[in-house]
Amino acid sequence: MGAAVPIRGSRFLVTGGASLVGSATAQLLLEEGAGEVAILDSFYQGSREAIGHIEGDARLKLVEADVLRLPQLLAATRGMDGVLHLAAVMSLTMDRDPWMGLSVNIRGTQNVIEACCVNGVKKLVFPSSTAAYGYGPGIAGDLVEETPFHSAGAPPAAILYGASKIIGEQLCRDAHLKRGLDYVALRYATVYGERQHYRAANALYIIETYDRVKRGLNPQVIGDGSETKHFVHVADVARANAAAFASEATDVALNISGPSPVTTLELVRLVTELAGKDLEPEHLAPDASKVRLTSGGPWRLDHGAAERILGWRPEVDMREGIRRLIAWRETGGQTLRV
Repeated sequence: MGAAVPIRGSRFLVTGGASLVGSATAQLLLEEGAGEVAILDSFYQGSREAIGHIEGDARLKLVEADVLRLPQLLAATRGMDGVLHLAAVMSLTMDRDPWMGLSVNIRGTQNVIEACCVNGVKKLVFPSSTAAYGYGPGIAGDLVEETPFHSAGAPPAAILYGASKIIGEQLCRDAHLKRGLDYVALRYATVYGERQHYRAANALYIIETYDRVKRGLNPQVIGDGSETKHFVHVADVARANAAAFASEATDVALNISGPSPVTTLELVRLVTELAGKDLEPEHLAPDASKVRLTSGGPWRLDHGAAERILGWRPEVDMREGIRRLIAWRETGGQTLRV
């Protein structure tokens, strides 16, 4: 068993913290009594608005720094009990600039690991992704932690992103075996919720559908809408991050998903309904110039291991999660377009 880092009284660093997941996790850590939460962000993708709701807490510290600069990470991790390494580039950004994406996701992760080892950080939580299973016709049935990677027929950017997460997990594993670093990798499904951004290809079906129907435009679906999607609400992700720190688990990768899958068509209809509109979806042909994350058939992300090992299970279903997102947006929340 590895080190358990109790939330109360401990000091945490969240890289890429001015973000959807970072802001929710920082809020939860503060609510549960953390001694300090430092948010490190270069603001390449993050936004100060994302952490505006917690900036008044004296235990919150903002560090403007870059994970590609090891000296900055060495300074930021000094005295920290736990590090949550969220700083990463996702598929849509990877499509625009793959070299930069690989540098951030691989070299940035190695820098974070090095800083943790040098400064004796007790535990690193590494947010991985269901992209570690790949995309395309090989994705079907129950995806468990031992499911192999599939790449046939998928967009290069999606495969590069998934491969970078696999490499990140293995860099953590290497540091555990050789240097004793305790870590937990969490393979998130597509995260959505309050302070939603436009960077996740699957989450665009939520936020872009909302944007269209509020303007009175019909929602759009690529193909027949039968493809399976997996989402997890940001509040559940924050709870999983905290549970990973507080547990004695180490050297393990765990799926973090919502209660059940949904098809694209079901999702678009649900967003339209909750936005108070009665508009039929338009079905579009795939656009080869855009990144599209495809699956071969019905599949389910099994989160049983996270329940057994961390005592975590999702609490927010899609209807409730989308209701919260829309309520946030309609009371003045600004979606991040970075």
